[in-house]
Amino acid sequence: MIPSLRQQYNRQFTEDKYKAYLTDLENLYPGHLDFRIAETPVFVPKEFVQKMVSACESIIDRVNTSDYFRQSSKAIPPDLAVPGEEHQPQFIAFDFGVCFDETGGLEPQLIEMQGFPTLFAWQILQPEIQHNHFPWPEGFSIFLNGYNREKYIQLLKEILIGDSDPAAVVLLEIFPEKQKTRVDFWATEDLTGVKTVCLTDLIPEGRNLYYLRDGKKTRIERIYNRLIFDDLQQQSPEVQEKGKILFQDFDVTWVPHPNWFYRLSKYTLPFIDHPNVPATRFLSQADPLPDDLENYVVKPLFSFAGQGVIIDVTQEAIAQIKDPENWILQKKVPYAAVIETPDEPAKCEIRLFYFWPRGADRPIAVNNLCRLSKGKMIGVRYNKDKTWVGGTFGLFEQ
Repeated sequence: MIPSLRQQYNRQFTEDKYKAYLTDLENLYPGHLDFRIAETPVFVPKEFVQKMVSACESIIDRVNTSDYFRQSSKAIPPDLAVPGEEHQPQFIAFDFGVCFDETGGLEPQLIEMQGFPTLFAWQILQPEIQHNHFPWPEGFSIFLNGYNREKYIQLLKEILIGDSDPAAVVLLEIFPEKQKTRVDFWATEDLTGVKTVCLTDLIPEGRNLYYLRDGKKTRIERIYNRLIFDDLQQQSPEVQEKGKILFQDFDVTWVPHPNWFYRLSKYTLPFIDHPNVPATRFLSQADPLPDDLENYVVKPLFSFAGQGVIIDVTQEAIAQIKDPENWILQKKVPYAAVIETPDEPAKCEIRLFYFWPRGADRPIAVNNLCRLSKGKMIGVRYNKDKTWVGGTFGLFEQ
């Protein structure tokens, strides 16, 4: 994205350096790095960062109101509402595509957002290992708003652990050893002391939850929630039955609360008016449909990782949807393939991490991750047998 830096990086790149970088990453948690690591970071100019932040702040302005909290109650599937909700999510992630604007320049366009965690710990370790093998330009950082490694980890620990003993805090997942992002679970434990626990290992007693820590029954006070109900619903009947304990009113604090996975999501987009947020409507309210459906994409509200998205939209495809109130019609975002690589250029998505400290009026941007793609969509399944694609990070001009 910054031509001079891109050309310089590509000239200095070697496969030997890249292989050494991968070896060091894989040696951190052997057998747990289960997604492709891209060969390069993304060099992001200051003006581009400012546009992303402007869009995020506009969305936060809208979300941070009592009106939105009331409206977004409709986003929570009635059978998936969890008791004990708080009025703000401790974490928000915003995904932007790198796109062409009307003049041929580059601009960010919001793809989606989630009131849900992402690879917060791994995105400290991966850039550090990469920097051991490749030089970074002066005046660039993975962090925003003056954060650095120490301040970032301290804030993450404060939000996750609060006033509790770290032993009373768990990262909750379903069969974590099978998750694609499990490398982040290990990194979270190393950086914060918070251990990962499988849903099936929770022990309910009255309004309290426990788990076994080194063989000792330990009460859980705070849950760092990484479990997605869509994943739970794909499990066996026995596991789904176990999952019903999530809907009981336990004396725990959720970080973040599961209801925010739905409140702050694709559901939010129709409420936002910003030049870097593509025009979006609920499919049930898109009457009449636009004549140029080829310029739109249809997305289900309650899925993740690109599942169920209709890219090639037709009247017939829309007619097959039985619950249009649970789908959105979004102006298609034309990704710009502008990351120069040794063969074809790659497209890029940038995810900004926002943390919401306890007592703060609003969340703050702190860090990022990036994903490179040469396929039809961002994601591993669309980039098989390709290089210079996968997970990476942005170096932001300060």
